[in-house]
Amino acid sequence: MSTHAPPTSHSAPPTGLSLALSGGGARGIAHLGVLAALDELGLPVGALAGASSGGLASTFYAAGFAPREVLRLLQGTSIPRLTRPVFGRNGLLGLEAVGQLLARHLGADLQFEDLRWPLTLVATDLEAGESVYFSQGPVLPPLLASSAVPILYRPIEYQGRRLVDGGLLNNLPVEPLLALGAPVVGVHCNPINREGRIPSLRRVVERTLQIALSANVASRKAQCALLLEPPELRLYRPLDFRKADELFAIGYRYTLAQAAALRGLLAPGA
Repeated sequence: MSTHAPPTSHSAPPTGLSLALSGGGARGIAHLGVLAALDELGLPVGALAGASSGGLASTFYAAGFAPREVLRLLQGTSIPRLTRPVFGRNGLLGLEAVGQLLARHLGADLQFEDLRWPLTLVATDLEAGESVYFSQGPVLPPLLASSAVPILYRPIEYQGRRLVDGGLLNNLPVEPLLALGAPVVGVHCNPINREGRIPSLRRVVERTLQIALSANVASRKAQCALLLEPPELRLYRPLDFRKADELFAIGYRYTLAQAAALRGLLAPGA
């Protein structure tokens, strides 16, 4: 654990693209489409870093799950049943059921060192007001913390910290990847629909969170060798999990269309 961008958990340098995957709620399903397209194009991934839904996608991928397999698991899951209201002073929803589901599929004792590729997850220390990066030791506690949206979910107590969604301070975690020497591809699935209407309090809350998360990515986008940001995602809401097929397809098609640029990053002398 580090409050600075740490080295990833595998000592060997990456031999493929380094991917930074953003949060974005249901829009993060597009990450699975991106990863599926990279596999189909035969483009190697060397390291990953993720926040929130990007952390979930990158963890399953690094654990060896095929992207379409993860999509099927998601579609077979009742999202409302995963979030049990607790109505405590620290948040409305608990993540116990989510933790049990992740443990069932990933293994309760999964370690970063067990993954196929180096992975860094970012969470936010609610009390210290800083990003915390995890790339060693148990995977599940940092993964839950990285996805714990403030106010909606209770903070995760881990290693003496109270941790919440990593996207709050860093929704495109390029920092752990920059020192590795491989091309960094940022995948940002949280574009703002500047023409969208905000007719209800629920939409106000959604837009507020989206703006807050987007505010910290501008400088990080500039540090990417290539940014993948499918514009169609702006038309989807963070809770549009029923549109998983559409979101997956958007990430998949957009990445295939960027095949030449992606291959160029891996060309000798690039």
